Amino acid sequence: MDPSGVDRLDQRIAGCRACPRLVEWREEVARTKRAAFADWTYWGRPVPGFGPPDARLLIIGLAPAAHGGNRTGRMFTGDRSGDVLYRALYDVGLASQPTSVRAGDGLELYGVRVTSPVHCAPPANRPTPGERDACRPWLVRELNLLRPTVRAALVLGGFGWQAALPAFAEAGWTVPRPRPAFAHGAHLTLDAPDGLGLHLFGCFHVSQRNTFTGRLTPEMLREVLRTAAGAAGLPPPK
Repeated sequence: MDPSGVDRLDQRIAGCRACPRLVEWREEVARTKRAAFADWTYWGRPVPGFGPPDARLLIIGLAPAAHGGNRTGRMFTGDRSGDVLYRALYDVGLASQPTSVRAGDGLELYGVRVTSPVHCAPPANRPTPGERDACRPWLVRELNLLRPTVRAALVLGGFGWQAALPAFAEAGWTVPRPRPAFAHGAHLTLDAPDGLGLHLFGCFHVSQRNTFTGRLTPEMLREVLRTAAGAAGLPPPK
C-alpha cells in the first residue's frame, strides 16, 4: 500500500484533459450550472477516487454526474445515486455518516474506496467507447496501487462491468474467457499469479431509473454490500 502513490494518482487524474468532448462538456456545465446550485463553484474537472488507500473493497461505478461529482469534486456526492449508495454503506457500517453532500463534510469510508472507469461527467451519462478506453489506464494504475490490500470489487451496472474487466486483466488478474456476463448478484473469483485473488461482484447501478422503479431496492444493495465486505475480509457489517 502506497498512500502517497494514491494521492499523486488522484492529483494527476484531476488534471487530465485527454478527451476533448468530455473537457468541453464538464467545463460548460460548471459555467452554466443548475439553478438550484447557482451559488456553487463547480469542480468542473475529472473526479478522482474517494476512500482510504489501503481499502479492501473497491466499488466501481460508471462516471461522475454533471451536477453531482462534477459539482462537488467527490465520487457519488451531491446526487440521488450517491444518496442511495452512501446511505447503504452507512447502514451496513462501512461509512461514518449516511449522507455525502460535499467534499469536507466529514464523511469517512471504512475499508472501502469508490472509483469509476470514466472520471469526467459525460453528456447524457454516456461516455463513448473511445473515452472509456482512454480513461482505463487510470483505473489500472489505481488497481495496481490498491493491490496489496484490495480483496473484493463491487461493480455497479453493466457499463462499469464491461469497462472494468479489461482493467482487471491489465492489472494482473486472470479474467475468464469468454468474459463473464454482468448480472445483479454475480460473483466470481479472479485469480492472479501472485496469489492475491480478487472476489468480483456485480450489482445493479444505483441510478434513479433502477432505484425509483424498484429494480434495485435498499435491501438488495445492503445485501450485496454485506456479501462483498465479507469476501474482502472487512469486519462483519451490520
